[in-house]
Amino acid sequence: MATKIFFAPMAGVGDSAFRTICMRHGCDGVTSEMISAKATVFGDKKTMELARRTNEEVPFSLQIFGSEPDIMAKGGKILADASKPDFIDINMGCPVNKIVKNSEGSALMKSPSLVYEIVSRVTEAVYPIPVSVKIRLGFDTEHINAVEVALMAEKGGAKRVTVHGRTRSQLYAPPVNLDVIREVKEALKCEVIGNGDIKDPESAKHMLDVTGCDHLMIGRGALGSPWIFREIKAALSGEEIPKRPVGQELYDEIVSHLDLAVSLKSERQAIMESRAQIAWYVKNMKGAAKIRQKINYAATKEEVKEILKDII
Repeated sequence: MATKIFFAPMAGVGDSAFRTICMRHGCDGVTSEMISAKATVFGDKKTMELARRTNEEVPFSLQIFGSEPDIMAKGGKILADASKPDFIDINMGCPVNKIVKNSEGSALMKSPSLVYEIVSRVTEAVYPIPVSVKIRLGFDTEHINAVEVALMAEKGGAKRVTVHGRTRSQLYAPPVNLDVIREVKEALKCEVIGNGDIKDPESAKHMLDVTGCDHLMIGRGALGSPWIFREIKAALSGEEIPKRPVGQELYDEIVSHLDLAVSLKSERQAIMESRAQIAWYVKNMKGAAKIRQKINYAATKEEVKEILKDII
């Protein structure tokens, strides 16, 4: 089985435009920003907008979050019927306080029995669409229970489990514990995806070598570098790693991303949300600070394009 490389769900960052750009650079599948199952059930309009995708986003997973089995099942069913995703993914790894304080996201890892109940109810509700789960190592270093939680998810019907190699208490601080991801892989029969600090071909290969996981998932490593997917795939295939775009080629890449964002949203919204994306693209470039500053005051797509000519 060939290793696949997926783009991780990233709230506020992984919108449809960026996911599509990742697909164009060799990504093997994307996941939506996390969507509240409860908001979905109550008909929140903005929530349903998060489920939209382009025709290029295939395969596509919709990620839901919540803590009530009934609501998770109903929300998952609504989204499955509306968007016809390839997977419904359940968020059990988000570490941010506003999610955790509601007993959602990584807080679910405190209750493996609840994990089973949620996964089994969602699996039944969205059938025949398969269900996947994204977890962390545990809630904190004193409670590393990824294997137990992953087994309960698999028992509940999950066909894939993604493991982010940190605890909730770590947030995104180092280190990533690959040994626990390996333990999950050894314990499960379903596919296991390794996630955490994959930022180049070397770290990708190290993840595979140490954990034996089936596939990889990249989040922050793709920000400003959506070509990381083709780089890693080339390296794993023993091929020459493509050179990263610079100058005119980089300009064309950023403009393509911007044009796509504007086509999917209002120009104003796309410009505002693209500011962070452009900052990542130019991060290590000479004059990056000046470009970022100018773009923060740009109001139209054409203004942004004119500012970006500085990188040619």
